[in-house]
Amino acid sequence: MTTDRELHEHLIGRQGSRADLNTPALVLNVDALARNIEAMAALTASKGVALRPHAKTHKSIDIALRQIAAGAAGVCCAKIGEAEVLAGGGVTGILITSPVAAPAAIARLAKLAASAEGLMAVVDHPDVAGRIDAALAETEAKLDVVIDIDPGIARTGVASAEAAVALARAIDGSANLQYRGVQFYCGSQQHIESYADRRAAIVERTAYLQQVIAALAEAGFAPGLITGSGTGTHRIDLDLGVFTELQAGSYVFMDKQYLDCDLTGADEVPFEVSLSVDARVVSANHSSLVTIDAGYKSLSTDGGVAVVQRGAPETAFFAFMGDEHAALIAPEIGNALQPGDPVSLTVPHCDPTVNLYDSYHVVSGDTLVDIWPVSARGRAR
Repeated sequence: MTTDRELHEHLIGRQGSRADLNTPALVLNVDALARNIEAMAALTASKGVALRPHAKTHKSIDIALRQIAAGAAGVCCAKIGEAEVLAGGGVTGILITSPVAAPAAIARLAKLAASAEGLMAVVDHPDVAGRIDAALAETEAKLDVVIDIDPGIARTGVASAEAAVALARAIDGSANLQYRGVQFYCGSQQHIESYADRRAAIVERTAYLQQVIAALAEAGFAPGLITGSGTGTHRIDLDLGVFTELQAGSYVFMDKQYLDCDLTGADEVPFEVSLSVDARVVSANHSSLVTIDAGYKSLSTDGGVAVVQRGAPETAFFAFMGDEHAALIAPEIGNALQPGDPVSLTVPHCDPTVNLYDSYHVVSGDTLVDIWPVSARGRAR
């Protein structure tokens, strides 16, 4: 199969070469990316809070290394597979934010702990902590672990302060695990569109987190690391001052889900859209509709629909039309656009959209300047 680099390497450095990309293509504005990375790094540093961005957003060694160079303490990974790929690319300070529980995955975690600098993982059950401890003994490695606290969505994490204390005691009694602190990620609150409503929800959840922290401290396990948050709540969490580090990830790209949210309480968009999917019109036989070559296989479907970034009226309505196609619907759009015309789209949800592609087509202005692999694409295991 022809790779993106084989298709497009000859376009690198050619002025205006973005227009010649085969579509659909995942396109990354490197200048906007750099400004987003610097903005979040500066904001967290100004509050004395560390930043460990979530790499499940970008799955990229290139982007992770840029975040660390800008001051990040490391990155987060959702699964062991992502961590293996990023660590292999020289990324340090990785925190695996989902419990590693399957026997084969625990064996991989123990092996990775022997070689990956600054590796950490979350745990949410004493039995699993014991299995990890035993696997580490076989590799003669140690591992820093963080207690995952359920914020109320019943996905992962200990379900009470009492369970957190019991797990801390189990970790403390192990030979190869080192207790570092707690993780608290309020995923269901990140996309509440109203800032006031989102803040109220986070204030209530943070009060619960503080109860768990107090119980741990009373038992002699005061957490040195309190990690969590996301792009949707980063300002609120910084103001509340409980977290010692933030895990925000989508800020590097911005997508429609976060553009629909008031992130600051002042209707200000603090980060730029750096990611897009470039497509082309493939059919224009109706006055109010054109068909483009980006459908279900090119864009995530869990965050609504894409919106036009450029190349068509911003008011054009996007509608999926199948695996390979979508429609842009607007008055007279079929008379304004012709087959072959380029269109750029802001994606609905960046994380799963990125996972559909092998490469970022990195542009500065309208010029392709590099091609970066989506290094950990598909590494869900």
